[in-house]
Amino acid sequence: LSMVSVHPQYIIDEDASEKAVIIEINEWKNIIKKLEELDDIETYDKAKKEKSDIISFDQAIIEIKNGK
Repeated sequence: LSMVSVHPQYIIDEDASEKAVIIEINEWKNIIKKLEELDDIETYDKAKKEKSDIISFDQAIIEIKNGK
């Protein structure tokens, strides 16, 4: 994963405390894309650690259709 470049603008309150961030829509879409990629990687890593029996693709489809 490469770094996401962002150029945030901050909304501050009367005490100059940062309360919110504004970023360009393309930067936001990039962040979401990277988060989805990270989620996929974490899901893959978790699946690799779990011990499970190998089943055929056809069997997997049957189980999915039956709600298993």
